[in-house]
Amino acid sequence: MATQTKNIARLLRIMARLRGPKGCPWDREQTHRSIRHNLIEECYEALDAMDADNMAEFRDELGDLLLQVVFHAQMASETGEFNFDSIAKSIADKLVRRHPHVFGRKRVDTSIEVLKQWEAIKKKEKNSHSIVAEIPRSLPALLKADKVQRKVARVGFDWRRVDDVVAKVEEELRELKGALASGDRRQFEEELGDLLFAAVNLARFEGLHAEELLNRTISKFVARFQQIERAVHKSGRRLEDCTLEELDALWESAKHRNTRRRKTVPRPREQVDSRRR
Repeated sequence: MATQTKNIARLLRIMARLRGPKGCPWDREQTHRSIRHNLIEECYEALDAMDADNMAEFRDELGDLLLQVVFHAQMASETGEFNFDSIAKSIADKLVRRHPHVFGRKRVDTSIEVLKQWEAIKKKEKNSHSIVAEIPRSLPALLKADKVQRKVARVGFDWRRVDDVVAKVEEELRELKGALASGDRRQFEEELGDLLFAAVNLARFEGLHAEELLNRTISKFVARFQQIERAVHKSGRRLEDCTLEELDALWESAKHRNTRRRKTVPRPREQVDSRRR
């Protein structure tokens, strides 16, 4: 604990010096708004390292993420709004308040009960009449849909069987086809959004995250297309010179190679924690 405290204190001193009168010109010029994008980027870089199962890189990326917290805390302390210690105190107090089954006498037996209790306590603390009123607006759409659905599911507003969710996806697809056939562009856009929302619901119901699934599919698509690029360049041609039929044939070839390779490498079953702070 002493070493941890020493390292945190050193980090805070370094950040204060960088922002000080004789510090770094770039660091001194920054505002909460100017480094807003860094906070988002560092989160995704940490997730990339975690997904790659590279613990050394993951540690470094978490450090970069912590730097963003320290940076914002230092700027806020300069204007007397809050500091790093108050941030730590705030989250520590919140954890104690929202775990009365650990730090108090309340009793719960399952994770589902814990999440319901968490939402009830949070709603009371925020004095809010809606459990979905404070969903962050900056969340990517898939993450936002997932978060909304998980919140309402915790209070019982959810499907009973996966077959019902699949039926909803099929229903939305039929309505999308109908809108496309009618030529009603506005209706088509609405139905396409409904279909995406239903697909997110299916992923969530099965204990998965649509954002992760789509990112995985994007990575798979990119890898296959890069195989097409390499094959075309190896032949001395350009992609623009190939016919669609030729590109399709290369795509199928890449797809079959990847399928054979994937069958030889069993994937571990994923464990998904749906808790959201």
